[in-house]
Amino acid sequence: MPNKLAGDGAGGDSVLMTALKRSTTTDEVRQRLADEILFGQFLPGHRLDEQSLSLRYGVSRTPVREALKQLAVTGLVEARPHKGVVVAEISPEALGLMFEAIADCEAACARHAARRMTATDRQMLADLHVLSHQAVVSGDGERYDAMNREFHALILRGARNSYLADVAQSLRQRVMPFRRAQFRRAERITRSFAEHQRILDAILAQDEDAAARAMRGHVAEAGGASADLLMPGRRSEPVGE
Repeated sequence: MPNKLAGDGAGGDSVLMTALKRSTTTDEVRQRLADEILFGQFLPGHRLDEQSLSLRYGVSRTPVREALKQLAVTGLVEARPHKGVVVAEISPEALGLMFEAIADCEAACARHAARRMTATDRQMLADLHVLSHQAVVSGDGERYDAMNREFHALILRGARNSYLADVAQSLRQRVMPFRRAQFRRAERITRSFAEHQRILDAILAQDEDAAARAMRGHVAEAGGASADLLMPGRRSEPVGE
């Protein structure tokens, strides 16, 4: 049976374009809703009605429904019996434990990457880091967030351990809204870039211990910045070395 999304003439192209548009709209709704939750427009326990949100964002209910499903995976919203989907309550302590687990996994990946990355892998990582500096200078949080995700993805792939990388990626998905929202602050973009430099230097030097330490410190800082979103001015305890 032919794959409709693969395209079979004008009709297939139309279906593909519709699917791509829906995916893009869902991403936009998910990001806007996550930001509004993290920055206090929707408080814990607030019911997230699909119809109200579709009117708020000027979209149909379908991308809203998909965005809510994706945010449920992160734990930012939750479905409650007889109440529908509501904003979840996440404590700084719980968030700290998530970042502690991420730090362990990503530090291990950085250690393996320092030993296993090929010369081509290392050059790709270095080139991406150089490109990301443009986003730092311009204070473009959206662009830096995309490059930050790719920087970490290259290291996870470079570890050459798909099992460990899958666990790390799954954990990263849980805190994705927080990691993205922290880049609304220009000073966090600057600090993150400097932390990436230390990770990159260690990987290029093939220094496994330094790469693991630099990654652990980077994730600890990201965890602290994320905790500030939940309770401004309160930093979670740094992830232990």
